[in-house]
Amino acid sequence: MAGAQPVNWEALRPQLQRAFEFAQQQVRRVVETYPDFFPMYTVNGRWKHSGEAWTHWCEGFLPGMMWMIYEQTGDDWWREQAEHYSRPLEPRKTDRAVHDLGFLFLSTYGRWYRLTNDPALREVLIEAGRTLSLRFQEKGKYLCSFIGPQSLFIDIMMNVGIIFWAAQQTGDERLWEVGTQHCLTTQKYLVREDGSTVHEGLFDTETGAFLRPSTHQGLHPDSCWARGLAWALYGFGTAYQYTLNPSFLATAEKCARYYLEHVPEGKVPYWDFDLPPGPDQIWDSSAGAIAAAGLWNLAELVPSTPLRQQYREAALEILHTLTSEEFLAQSRPGWEGILLHGVYHFHKKLGVDESVIWGDHYFLEALLKALNP
Repeated sequence: MAGAQPVNWEALRPQLQRAFEFAQQQVRRVVETYPDFFPMYTVNGRWKHSGEAWTHWCEGFLPGMMWMIYEQTGDDWWREQAEHYSRPLEPRKTDRAVHDLGFLFLSTYGRWYRLTNDPALREVLIEAGRTLSLRFQEKGKYLCSFIGPQSLFIDIMMNVGIIFWAAQQTGDERLWEVGTQHCLTTQKYLVREDGSTVHEGLFDTETGAFLRPSTHQGLHPDSCWARGLAWALYGFGTAYQYTLNPSFLATAEKCARYYLEHVPEGKVPYWDFDLPPGPDQIWDSSAGAIAAAGLWNLAELVPSTPLRQQYREAALEILHTLTSEEFLAQSRPGWEGILLHGVYHFHKKLGVDESVIWGDHYFLEALLKALNP
């Protein structure tokens, strides 16, 4: 695992390239072993099982990886697979049951549209953005989670980008307002002064007043669930890219600071930052992968050269760790995911110390950012 010394990009590059080649093999294996199947988390290293889903938010990640591999390799087989696996998602542009339309469409139709400028793809993305905006609660000024109108999740920071994208494309001021107000409310109630994050905020639907912090996946309401912090680090950076609101960049940096000051050696966190030592202290490689991609993005956004260097070195250290034998599934013959040691939902015992598809997706994204600086 990576130590305290800065990771040398040139020395690391061959290791990152080998990891990319392994990722291609694993994604191709999913296509060949389970055609037209959209994986979520493994059980004993296998993707296809009868385990609970909890909510359907992951279907964009496999085709998203196919689009990334196509962009990197130019291999038309990957383009064909990416289109084939993206098309079935189109009806979900009107799905009002989830808060995850950014995950579903920016990773798929967003990448597809950037390559083609096809107006039909643009319309799908705009409609998905408009659909997500319908979750907006006027009294509390936030997009509610799938749990109900009283619930605000930190995860939605990764999805609000599709509302900003639709606003940018259409000039719809109402969409800008919804996206901005959601970020401001999340910033106020779910990001603590020290940069740690709350998983869920509960609101009074009659008055819009904030009631209390809550969690579904963190250790407890006042802890810092690692994946939630990574979502915030990445998501507020994206919100800044769209809006140029300096407070959103400052919030992303605050979350990054908390992450870097509290993460264990190697910079991959346990599934919650407040876990006491003991058997529950299990890594969440997916939080590390999201953080690596988010830190690389932040390095592009901050004006300070020392900060830019710090974020990039931290991202490389995470990738150094994730491409080691401890975390890359290449060391486990027969394992079907890319990254080991992911956690979906600790309390429900779903995907604990397994591969999770969003971890693989953001790992590949971070890997390609580092390979193409």
